[in-house]
Amino acid sequence: MLGHLAYLTAMVLLATTAPLHQLGEARGALLVLGVVGIWRYSWAFLNFSRAVAYLRVVYPKRRAEAEAAFATRPVRPHAFFLTTSYKIEPAVTVRVYRSIFAAAAASEGGATIVASVVDPADARLIRRTFSGMARDMSTVKLRVDQIPGTGKRDALARSLELIARDCPTRHDVVTFVDGDSCVPEDLVARCAPVFTDPRIGALTTDERAEIDRPGLFEDWFNLRFAQRQVMMCSMGLSARVLTLTGRMSVFRADLATNPGFIAMVQSDSIQHWRLGHVKFLTGDDKSTWFWLLSNGYRTAYLPDVSSLSMESQPRPGFVDSAVTLMTRWYGNMMRTNGRALGLGPARIGAFTWWSLLDQRVSIWTTLAGPTGVILTALLAEPMILPVYAAWVMGTRYVYCSIVSGFRGRAGFPISYPFLLYFGQIVGALVKSFIIFRLDRQKWTRQSTATGAAAALTTGQRLRMASSTYLHALTVGWLVVCVLFLTKIA
Repeated sequence: MLGHLAYLTAMVLLATTAPLHQLGEARGALLVLGVVGIWRYSWAFLNFSRAVAYLRVVYPKRRAEAEAAFATRPVRPHAFFLTTSYKIEPAVTVRVYRSIFAAAAASEGGATIVASVVDPADARLIRRTFSGMARDMSTVKLRVDQIPGTGKRDALARSLELIARDCPTRHDVVTFVDGDSCVPEDLVARCAPVFTDPRIGALTTDERAEIDRPGLFEDWFNLRFAQRQVMMCSMGLSARVLTLTGRMSVFRADLATNPGFIAMVQSDSIQHWRLGHVKFLTGDDKSTWFWLLSNGYRTAYLPDVSSLSMESQPRPGFVDSAVTLMTRWYGNMMRTNGRALGLGPARIGAFTWWSLLDQRVSIWTTLAGPTGVILTALLAEPMILPVYAAWVMGTRYVYCSIVSGFRGRAGFPISYPFLLYFGQIVGALVKSFIIFRLDRQKWTRQSTATGAAAALTTGQRLRMASSTYLHALTVGWLVVCVLFLTKIA
């Protein structure tokens, strides 16, 4: 409580530091801030409104209708679980598989678990955990598939081919689970009814994180998942979410075993006008999402079902860890964004299409505000800095209060507003870097990477130079536009 009081006091003091008559030369920058603020916060208000409507009204109605339809079906669906494990701590692996085994045992129609592993020790640990389950596992079949470490995409494709041999029907389900994510025991009972709607091809759920040590990284992850809940509820209203998270998503079994689906999971790529053929290493969750989207299927969001992911910092420092993760996440997003936009609003829905467009526009609207403030402070009126700081503190505090409400919390750590601003600005910078370098990608755990500096060909060097040139040119035009709009030069 004292932290919040100190925060609000500092905000008021900053806001009153500069009298309004001293900010005459900063009017242009304040106007740009106001226009950008109206744009961004009207968009946020729209998503908040849609999220509330979905969470309170639309989703309960849809769930009730789905469960009523599901109750009339004489046969329960068979549940397939596909899990990939690579370089994960044994204690985490045991927790994850115990949760999967429990969920599989609770499936009324039986279950099959395909565990894709690289390390023989993981295979032994999984089998030992299965045999040690203190419940009836007679309706559950376990297949441990040990494969070469050629990447997650190959692992998923091979596992899906194994599942396809069982000839699953459209009434069965396939759950993709990461090797560091626990699933709820009633997963099948909660998710299977959604597929009574033949238009639904897959669904994803809420996520929560368990961090191995408290601190900024834990707060950052919790804030991100709270923001995700809001955006997913908003997109759920249109029955087309913007991602099917790799941590845990559920698919209609006949679609997940479709040869075209499997082929895209294993070998997805785009043809870029400047970078040429870009093969995807990461982002399998974006490939599955795009296949369903392009084939006309809808995707649902379940806000009352959640997975638990056990996260750890990939780097020693918080900033380095956050940038590493954002680079992978936003790289996956940007590589798929262009082709998804190409489907058009008539095919995927106007709001979904506009949300995809906003992923690109928000890069520059986010950076325009601080760029205008910095230029104004350097060239005209330094006193705009405390006013801007107060504006950031106030707006982010209100935003965090609303987002936390979606988690049913009355309060939030005082680190949230700072982490929110960090995520917005650094996230926009990372996106602006990636959008010109879609060929740069790397796994967090695996050494597989593209765009490395070693042994580059002449063509690769030219592409890297063109990426740097276009990035610098775009940033330059952003600065010129801000200078023109603020009228300070």
